Amino acid sequence: MGFEEFDVFVIGTGTAGKSVAKECVAEGLKVAIADNREYGGTCANRGCDPKKVLVGLTEILDRAGKMKGHGITRMPEFSWKELMEFKKTFTSAVPAATEKDLESLGIKMYHQSPKFLDENTLSVEGKTVNAKKIVIATGHQPFELPIPGRELPVTSDEFLELEELPESIIFIGAGYIGMEFAHIAARCGVDVTVIDGESRALNNFDKDMVKYLQDASEEIGIKFIFDAEVTEVEKLQTNFRVKANQKGEKIERKAKLVVNAAGRVPAVDELDLEKGNVEYSKKGIVVNAHLQSPSNNNVYACGDVSASEGLPLTPLSSQEARIVAANILDKNREKEIDYPPQPSVVFTIPNLAMVGLNEKEAREKGYNFKVEQKLVSKWFNAKRINDDYYAYKTLVDKDSGLVLGAHLIGADAGEMINMFVMAMCGKLDCRTLKGMIFSYPSWASDIKSMV
Repeated sequence: MGFEEFDVFVIGTGTAGKSVAKECVAEGLKVAIADNREYGGTCANRGCDPKKVLVGLTEILDRAGKMKGHGITRMPEFSWKELMEFKKTFTSAVPAATEKDLESLGIKMYHQSPKFLDENTLSVEGKTVNAKKIVIATGHQPFELPIPGRELPVTSDEFLELEELPESIIFIGAGYIGMEFAHIAARCGVDVTVIDGESRALNNFDKDMVKYLQDASEEIGIKFIFDAEVTEVEKLQTNFRVKANQKGEKIERKAKLVVNAAGRVPAVDELDLEKGNVEYSKKGIVVNAHLQSPSNNNVYACGDVSASEGLPLTPLSSQEARIVAANILDKNREKEIDYPPQPSVVFTIPNLAMVGLNEKEAREKGYNFKVEQKLVSKWFNAKRINDDYYAYKTLVDKDSGLVLGAHLIGADAGEMINMFVMAMCGKLDCRTLKGMIFSYPSWASDIKSMV
């Protein structure tokens, strides 16, 4: 077995891992990086980016459907096969390009998940590696269903590689992944059923906005089964059968394909963290404000795998990477993470978006606030595309006039929410927002009427 030494060893080649590795090698440190999957991480290879490419087609189908009889005379035809080929133009070059970039910088690459041997020592590709600092940036992986037949459903990774769409799909889970992929499939003509153990979809979003989304989803044919715990998946001759327990009643549904969309969990199973004295929880690697492991000060974690206050968002991974690099390099910049307002978007049609506090959180924090909530499908931007689902709920501090939270549903809510992020980060009160001149008629101009 060989033996190698590095100043920094990074585990994970997504946004967070690459960023730390590049900044450290630029300062003259000896750096290595490892990944047990294709280089480039989830977002670029099998997450946000390819998913949004597929959403792009469904946006066209949705707009055409709503404008049929209002200028559109027939629906456009589409080819799933051609769409998947187009998607590959965004993903196929990522791994090789990432490796070429890292190699050009002099970063040593490994293609296996390392395992801790002790606090500063790893085993990878048959070699023993010692590192002064170890950065864990392994992200998330699909949650494995603890049921018989758990191996039968495909994950979101495999859905993104489907050569053709089946006639019917059952999605297990009504979170981000389940809802987004259910919308893609349904708008492409698939008979879709979504099963979830909770009483509604997307529990972390405002329930009133989610109700609008559920109504919009049912209009395109998506069927929901809530309060149902899936107990087994079986392979039949031509179908799969999903069994579930719904409030004490046993139910069954059949489909040509089953997708495990039950959520994602920190990807730490292969690391042998106990041997490295690295504390972790269900949320991920336990870290302090420096994104440093309290139990092993030579280990840092950033991105989705860290059990920080940050949401699992690619832009946030970049910010956490900067904090980790600053601490390793002792840079003269912020070394403790301070999270700005973090927007979250479900790229269904309509989009569901939020930033800041919900009503329960605002009350718990003791704010004196007002809530404004309206369905505004009669506003111009919704009427011009013949869209019935456009609504908002905003929370404003009565004392300061600052926005505490915004919850939106609409065709362009994923972009509109960024205006609220800017207002909250810039501490712009409602009077200031209302006094601004925005381009009209634009979606962004509507936010002045929402506060």
